[in-house]
Amino acid sequence: MSGGRLSEVMLIIIAVLAVLAVCKVAQAVVEPIVFALFIILTAWPMQKWLQARTGKALALAGSVLVTVLVVVALLAIIVWGGGQVVDWINQHIERIQESLVASTSWLEKHDIFVLSLVSDHFSSAEVVRLLQRLVMQANTILAFSMIVLLYVVLGLGETDAVAARVAALEDKNVSRQLLNAGVKIGAKFRTYMLVRTVASVATGLAVWGFLRLVGLEMAAACGVLAFALNYLPYIGSLIVTGFLTLFAFMQTGSLESALYVLAGVTLVQMVIGSYLEPVFSGEALAISPPVVLFAIVLWTYLWGALGAFLGVPLTIAMLTLFEEFASLRWAAELLSGGRLRLDAQSS
Repeated sequence: MSGGRLSEVMLIIIAVLAVLAVCKVAQAVVEPIVFALFIILTAWPMQKWLQARTGKALALAGSVLVTVLVVVALLAIIVWGGGQVVDWINQHIERIQESLVASTSWLEKHDIFVLSLVSDHFSSAEVVRLLQRLVMQANTILAFSMIVLLYVVLGLGETDAVAARVAALEDKNVSRQLLNAGVKIGAKFRTYMLVRTVASVATGLAVWGFLRLVGLEMAAACGVLAFALNYLPYIGSLIVTGFLTLFAFMQTGSLESALYVLAGVTLVQMVIGSYLEPVFSGEALAISPPVVLFAIVLWTYLWGALGAFLGVPLTIAMLTLFEEFASLRWAAELLSGGRLRLDAQSS
């Protein structure tokens, strides 16, 4: 590696680390801005289409209304599915306790007292503290949502002005590259959301059908939760698989049934993740699977659940920006697993 290329690599690493440090330290400020930018770039074609037909004010109101309705609908089905499961647990708490006692009898014969360990670390005071934390978290989410909504309204209203200012930059080459990157990032965001939505719908329907087939209760509610959580790549699949395995055990009290559900749901996740998603996305997203996994883990650590959702879009945006600049294209090719180079050769 030449000295110039080594210097470029070091500068990129330093810049990326600096950005990540800012994202972690200033999470409360940066997180809603990034999420709002994601929504703006995704919703901009709808805003532009409406604006050509109804005027800027009505187009802005329509775009914001559609965005809010989509988010509210997703949250509503999550609340419905979760509420259905919680109600079932409350109605069958005695059966669940019996299954738990029966399953721990073998462990107790070997001096492993699971119930005692749980009771030692689980008290009514801890339940109260947990509920208080949940209430505080709900208030935080509400405040976060209002801030994001404000940014989205302001951002969609200023998109044309920002594009004009970028186009007016003195360096026309840089302005062209930035505008091209913005268009490509928005298109890839929409492709990503289409892929995730199709995969999520397929996952929800497959889980519902499988649970109906094996005769478990609450198949519809579990299918809805599988659909919603599939928007979190990898992490959502793990949560769904673990929860459904435990839920099957709570219903049947049979370890064999739980393992059967574990195998079935895992197979569903593998088929959809390994076949359906690549069929829909193809090479459009140009990102290596190991990079996807690393991005999800990294941004989950930085921003929690929202980071798990935004990890892949943020990585796509970074690679697309690198792709537009000749001096950084090598980094985009490396992190895309050579997909950009293959596309360039075939074109």
